[in-house]
Amino acid sequence: MSLCVTVLSDFRIQHERSCLVLAAPASTGWCSLHPISIPDFGRAAVLPLCCTWSCSSDSLRELSDHSVKVHASGIHSDFFYPTLSLVLPEVLQFAEAQFLLWKVVVLASVDWSSLFLCCWVSLLCHFLARVLTLLIIPVAMYLSFFYVHLTLLYRSGPHDQIMTSAFQASLEGGLARITQGQPLEVAYGSQITLRNVLGKPMQCWLHSHTNTYPIRYENGRGSSHQQQVTCYPFKDVNNWWIVKDPGMQQLVVSNPPRPVRHGHIVQLVHGITTRYLNTHDVAAPLSPHSQEVSCYIDYNISMPAQNLWRVEIVNRESDTDVWKTILSEVRFVHVNTSAVLKLSGASLPEWGYRQLEVVGEKLSKGYHQSMVWNVEEHRYGKSQEQKEREVELHSPTRMDISKNLSFMAKFTELQWKILTLKNEDTEHKYSSSALDWITMDTNIAYWLHPTSGAQIHLLGNVLTWASANIAAVVYVCLSLWYLVRRRRTIYDIPEDAWQLWVSAGQICVGGWIVNYLPFFLMEKTLFLYHYLPALTFQILLIPIVLQHLSDHLCRSLLPQSMFSALIVAWFSSVYLVYHTFSPVSYGEPLSVAELKALRWKDSWNILIRKQ
Repeated sequence: MSLCVTVLSDFRIQHERSCLVLAAPASTGWCSLHPISIPDFGRAAVLPLCCTWSCSSDSLRELSDHSVKVHASGIHSDFFYPTLSLVLPEVLQFAEAQFLLWKVVVLASVDWSSLFLCCWVSLLCHFLARVLTLLIIPVAMYLSFFYVHLTLLYRSGPHDQIMTSAFQASLEGGLARITQGQPLEVAYGSQITLRNVLGKPMQCWLHSHTNTYPIRYENGRGSSHQQQVTCYPFKDVNNWWIVKDPGMQQLVVSNPPRPVRHGHIVQLVHGITTRYLNTHDVAAPLSPHSQEVSCYIDYNISMPAQNLWRVEIVNRESDTDVWKTILSEVRFVHVNTSAVLKLSGASLPEWGYRQLEVVGEKLSKGYHQSMVWNVEEHRYGKSQEQKEREVELHSPTRMDISKNLSFMAKFTELQWKILTLKNEDTEHKYSSSALDWITMDTNIAYWLHPTSGAQIHLLGNVLTWASANIAAVVYVCLSLWYLVRRRRTIYDIPEDAWQLWVSAGQICVGGWIVNYLPFFLMEKTLFLYHYLPALTFQILLIPIVLQHLSDHLCRSLLPQSMFSALIVAWFSSVYLVYHTFSPVSYGEPLSVAELKALRWKDSWNILIRKQ
């Protein structure tokens, strides 16, 4: 096999078959040379070439060619790696003391197709290994956590209203009890409730009532004095609308039903007042740049009805998609003015009962959830007479069609809500600030037994919490001390110990910073459990600091004995604190006196029943 050697210095190179030849400056002053054979490799690596020699300073002035042969008996013909860095780490001691580092790069002149193939295979294997360990496994673990979460927590809860109608309908109880078995396809004559997809500042449904807009607003602007249309944050009979075919007068579903598709023109009739959803070129009460939305009242004046709306399914798969209950997200585009039915989010004054304003926004190519609605409750209308229809609107439907979301659909929606949801202005009883977490000035009560006083709290071990803080302070102080002294070329600890110390800080202190500081920028309501990931990194720093103190600061026998005794006392104290507070971690019954004794801080909310 032919090998070629390149030296990154002033030296000339010769190459021979089956051996490496390094032509170096030398003279008769060379005293010794120890050639070292190159060992067998399975992969490219950095290899020290352990050869040493010495010479006198005078002989350096007499340069002549001197061949130094290094036998390559350990290299096999199947060694195809393109580069192999060989470092000569030996210090060349000359009479005039100087230090040199020679670097030698060995290039294998072999079959280049095999060379590149092996190189790319190696790189691909490294890439796939990193993708597996750094991407696929963490993502799979993260998905598995939520899979278990959504599998076990399948029932409706008090705060599930922040989720979409489809998510709520997939839970047992709650909305699912109302929507279970509803007709899937919206047809002409369907009776529906329309929920705004945005859900901000709160969930609400398209609503109307008999009250009208005031003739003049507080700022002197005039209105159409038509029937108010709002978005109401509670379920109500006035949230029901009837989908009507503009070309027909009937308000019931035909047999067979005629489904509404993307692009169809419809009229929306308010179920209780039977007035048509309308918009016109009149400024909205709180958003004067947008159009007022109302239910049309014929005052026999020059203001004709403009009540035609085009249904646009935002999440359609094709232009012939059918409008579906819960699943379809739709926009209503006004035919006459091209305005889109939109929730502005502003609260109307007293005359609007503080309900949310609905406006007609000029059609834009942009997409915003405030313009999107979905059918939440749905039934096929059967009563043509108004009185019978009102009774029908008050009664729930019961049909047997299942609408379960897939796990990935639930997971995606939940992640989006976690990232984007802002809590209301009202503070939770157990919410806290990020500064409270460091000293554990807060706790969270999860459960209270109605009679025995047993309760479960999220309350950390006070001693462990304090020890983690002390370990972080000691680490920072020691690191600054070492850095200042190293600037003065004073090395208190060996280099390998220093590198280990720095690496531990990068992981533990860096992990604490990354998992803690971002909470100061968040607007969401915070709780003590948000600190647990950061605390984990801080606790990992405790044994690192203790080991460092034992190895490098307690070097004599007496300090080591005292330090060991201190560690034993610390472990015993940690267990004592754990044993003291375990009843409120595991829900064991406690008396009032015992509960009061556990309130070590006034800020802890230990639940004590009044006698």
